[in-house]
Amino acid sequence: MLVKHGVIGLGRLTTSHLPSSSSSSALRRQQFLVRALCGSPIHRPKLIRAMSSTSEADAESVLRTVTPSLDPKRHKGQAGKIAVIGGCREYTGAPYFAAISALKIGADLSHVFCTKDAAPVIKSYSPELIVHPVLEESYSMSQLSEEDQRTVQEKVLGEVNKWMERFDCLVIGPGLGRDPFLLECVSKIMLLARKSNVPFVVDGDGLFLVTNSIDLVNSYPLAVLTPNVNEYKRLVQKVLNCEVDEQNAEDQLRSLAKQIGGVTILRKGKSDLISNGKTVKSVSIYGSPRRCGGQGDILSGGVAVFLSWAQQLKSGPESPSENPAILGCIAASGLLRKAASLAFTKHKRSTLTSDIIECLGESLEDICPAS
Repeated sequence: MLVKHGVIGLGRLTTSHLPSSSSSSALRRQQFLVRALCGSPIHRPKLIRAMSSTSEADAESVLRTVTPSLDPKRHKGQAGKIAVIGGCREYTGAPYFAAISALKIGADLSHVFCTKDAAPVIKSYSPELIVHPVLEESYSMSQLSEEDQRTVQEKVLGEVNKWMERFDCLVIGPGLGRDPFLLECVSKIMLLARKSNVPFVVDGDGLFLVTNSIDLVNSYPLAVLTPNVNEYKRLVQKVLNCEVDEQNAEDQLRSLAKQIGGVTILRKGKSDLISNGKTVKSVSIYGSPRRCGGQGDILSGGVAVFLSWAQQLKSGPESPSENPAILGCIAASGLLRKAASLAFTKHKRSTLTSDIIECLGESLEDICPAS
């Protein structure tokens, strides 16, 4: 009855809309019922403002804008050179998913810098990837002195640094693990990337590293963080010193990105939310109810490719007004969602990350035909 007569009117109903009553107790019950159904009139407009401050991105339009045409005059490497920093004894699938997704989307070259134990496994997945077995873990350092460990670390950094300026974007974290020596090496790799102005996407255990060392990304506009629900919760607790506020999710995301100095954050969820501390964009098209592990690795590889393509546009005659990192996140989110939807129509409950990867090319072709 109350709904029919417009009681749920976003806080605009007052007691003047209620029938008069000689009974004060009846009036109190009516007031309680209105509050229960409508919420506080004071707080509801605040929620409306928060919702209206976010715009749904036109992901397909962004994909068409940033995806380069296939030009026979181009040479190898011009469509993107991506490097994944990750892969250890326990985790070899995640760096492979990120690196192969970058290739499937359209990057020309995809590298993986991993530990020596992980390298043969990752190489066996595909001959398409360039695998560098240069990272080290603590267990292999246990018999070495501190001086020798520093020497090993310098060697690792030297091996990565000699490639650094060739890369258009790094993906840091898939399959990285939490080994202390390995994390220390990767933190220094991030500093090398910043020194060379190389963009990087941080995912997986890279976010564990960043959450405990915010200065690694603070005020670096070429950094993109792609947290899932738990990783985002830890970031909010660490940086904003509070809990996740779903009622004002967009405003909180904007505050978080701003507090970290304008990095771009892609908060993964039912709708992906993207912010660099100034604007908030949402991507909610397509999608799949199947939540198999590894989809975040596809996303991180995709962000790296599209970010690098958007960077190329920025230096061209038709430079888009939007931030390249924002564009990269929108494009990667939209493509992953479309590919996941397509894979689900084919495989239903048995959909795996590898099935989604196989749908990346078809999904991108549907939006951006090659010819």
